[in-house]
Amino acid sequence: MKNKTDLIYELEDKPPFFKACFAALVHLMAMFVAVITPALLICKGLGIDEENTARIICMSLFASGIASLLQIKTWGPIGSGLLSIQGTSFNFVSPIILGGLTLKNNGLSQEAMLGAIFGTLMLCSTTEMIISRFLPFIRKIISPLVSGIVVMIIGLSLINVGLVSAGGGFSAKANGEFGSFENLLLAGVVILSIIVLNRLNNPFIRISSLFIAIIIGLLIAMGFENFHFNFNDNLPILFFPNPMHYGLSIDSNLILPLILVFIVTSLETIGDISATSEVSNQPIKGELYTKRLKGGVLANGFNSFVSAFFNTFPNSCFGQNNGVIVLTGVASRYVGFIVAFMLIILGLFPIVANITLQIPEPILGGATLIMFGTIAATGVRIISKENLNRRSIMIIAISLGIGLGVANNPDILQFTPTWFKTLFSSGIAAGGISAIVLNIIFPFEEKQRKIK
Repeated sequence: MKNKTDLIYELEDKPPFFKACFAALVHLMAMFVAVITPALLICKGLGIDEENTARIICMSLFASGIASLLQIKTWGPIGSGLLSIQGTSFNFVSPIILGGLTLKNNGLSQEAMLGAIFGTLMLCSTTEMIISRFLPFIRKIISPLVSGIVVMIIGLSLINVGLVSAGGGFSAKANGEFGSFENLLLAGVVILSIIVLNRLNNPFIRISSLFIAIIIGLLIAMGFENFHFNFNDNLPILFFPNPMHYGLSIDSNLILPLILVFIVTSLETIGDISATSEVSNQPIKGELYTKRLKGGVLANGFNSFVSAFFNTFPNSCFGQNNGVIVLTGVASRYVGFIVAFMLIILGLFPIVANITLQIPEPILGGATLIMFGTIAATGVRIISKENLNRRSIMIIAISLGIGLGVANNPDILQFTPTWFKTLFSSGIAAGGISAIVLNIIFPFEEKQRKIK
């Protein structure tokens, strides 16, 4: 059946330079906030100093550009060959913050903590590379029900992070300003702006609503007496990529939670690449489609390895860029190359990170509350693909109960054996393992008894 997407420029077409640049700019505006936010949240959550935060944010942009090039242009078995833009994944925010805080509490220095995080990410990124070779088998074990539950737990556990930021962050809690009128006003303005912008008929504004809402929040913040642009003058003019800047080590407690998130991310990638194929008028079944799925998932894992190598966090395909393809009617991979080079160039200039660091935390909190809520809603959408019978409801209920319970009260495991505590060290790991085990052991009675 032929796809119905009306395209002005197909996958292999070369649009005129200025039209290609315009389409690339729309892609960049749709994804920019989402690329820098995970790194910013993780660094704030772990108390990383400004210079290293700026470096990590810059490398997020740089690595996203490199990753997009690897995904868009096939390199042997690596890459989907589609206009599929890569960016820093939100899925890893919660486990990295929890794991990093554990390392910090164990007395590790900031550099050693970051070295352990990036080293473990490099190791665990091989999960997706392996999965790409065994997609049919993995999809039987990790059903949409299981992956949807894990995505829901990720989104729901992150909402608390967004709420803390909306109230002013941990610094506001320390100085008694948490939840102040100004903080709630800024967060509320951002949320309201996103709602209003998404109700407008102009599709360009809707696509760029997060970016515009943060600009609006900044303009309002400038009217407050206690807000000032405090640029860090000690940052260099250029940040040259310095692989493994923080050294390299492995944290065993982080391995299982990260493996589970990489598994779920690989399944999300399958959905994203399928959507990109559909909106690009490319096959969504057959040999070419299967090759693209395998190449895309392999690229996703390899790109996360590359990201950690350049001292930043894992990459994944960005679904919002599919909306840009539909909006502009441009599915040309050459537009993707321009987006990738834009990201690489932006990542070399610390001024970009310097400006990012000026965003008041309540503004960031307002945006992330919606983004994290969207992640949880995505989990619901994935689960809805399953037959929601008694079996499914039981698996969802038990997995969410265990996962969110451990996420909110990890001390419940303090008297358990070390191996057990390591295995269920995070809500994502606890809920994900529960969902996988329950999905295997619960019989499919409801399907068997279903009336024909």
